Amino acid sequence: METTLESGAVVTHARRSKRWYQHLYVQVLIAVVIGILMGHFWPGAAEQMKPLGDNFLKLIKLTVAPLIFCTVVHGIAGMKDLRAVGRVGVKALIYFEVMTTIALVIGLLAANLLKPGVGMHVNPATLDVSAIAGYTKVAHDQTIVGYLAHIIPATVFGAFAEGDILQVLFVSILFAFALQLLGDTGEPLLKVIEVGANTFFNMVRIVMYVSPLGAFGAMAYTIGKYGVATLASYGQLLLTYYLCAFVFVFVILAIVCRLAGFSLLRFLRYIKEELLVVLGTSSSESALPRLMQKLERLGCKKSVVGLVVPAGYTFNLDGSCINMTVLAIFIAQATDTELTLWHQITLLLILLLTSKGAASVSGGAFIVLAATLGAVPAIPVAGLVLVLGVYRFISEGGALINVIGNGIATIVVARWEGALDREKLQAALAGHSA
Repeated sequence: METTLESGAVVTHARRSKRWYQHLYVQVLIAVVIGILMGHFWPGAAEQMKPLGDNFLKLIKLTVAPLIFCTVVHGIAGMKDLRAVGRVGVKALIYFEVMTTIALVIGLLAANLLKPGVGMHVNPATLDVSAIAGYTKVAHDQTIVGYLAHIIPATVFGAFAEGDILQVLFVSILFAFALQLLGDTGEPLLKVIEVGANTFFNMVRIVMYVSPLGAFGAMAYTIGKYGVATLASYGQLLLTYYLCAFVFVFVILAIVCRLAGFSLLRFLRYIKEELLVVLGTSSSESALPRLMQKLERLGCKKSVVGLVVPAGYTFNLDGSCINMTVLAIFIAQATDTELTLWHQITLLLILLLTSKGAASVSGGAFIVLAATLGAVPAIPVAGLVLVLGVYRFISEGGALINVIGNGIATIVVARWEGALDREKLQAALAGHSA
């Protein structure tokens, strides 16, 4: 019980800690467990829960585009030194390129060492490719020129209508620079945009109340449709992927965190609610709004958060990079396709480019993988049929790594730029209010 004096009146505040079942992460965890049980024991009914997960993601995506716009515009236009914006962008891109390269190499090495597909002896000619026809058609249209052209939306509002993060980021940066050039004249609009950002954050808070339902629906559908048996039959592949994920997070990212002056485990505990929502929905976008807000609370400057996080969701998909190399080598091994060292280097170089477009289309990493295999004739594209059923379970791990990687990237870039309040960071990660 706390008592304060305001304008001569005594005001009493009752401080009550939340009960365990009132915490969002507990509710989401329970929902995920119930979803798994329902999917296993009542698969038919569980598949009908799909709309719960889909509609929750639609609610989140409803806020993502305007939230990115408001945050990026306010962050950039509010900076007096435009050169600082350029520095942040360049540093972020350097960091993204280094980390995605490491992720790709780890996946490549692990698949070669553990050989998850060896011994399957699948003839690609016998595979029914109708199940992946939609993915390969989109992949065929994904050229480098097409990808670059896709960055520019047909109209300003088109980017928001499509919800394409890369297009929204492009429009936001262009608008921010234009607003900054207005000087003092643009201040009223800048304040309106700040209020808009806070409003959309409040929308996210409201939407998150139904996140347990979304996580339950998505998990029930996944287990009900693909079944636990899928996990057993692809055990070696899943083991290879999640071993890569473990090494990348708890070795590579742990070293990065240590060099940046904070604890990886404390950071994971700090964003545990977001990670559980991502686990339930298999979508890293579901955590984007709250991740941005939490990074600001950690002491990262708003302008850095507004630029690095949205950019990271396009250029720093570490988890997706791991799954693309692991799956590509798995398909080659399963179809008895011999890959020379040059084939694998070519695969790596192509993925360094194509992986940057994984967030620009629906079904991201899978479509990019299809496009990549199309550019490496040695690996049969038909082999994608082999991983279609297990891909959902792998994409969950990829989404988790993407969120963790982009959160850490923002802190690292903020510190590199001198835009990080280290005391606030340590206090927040230690569990104290900053």
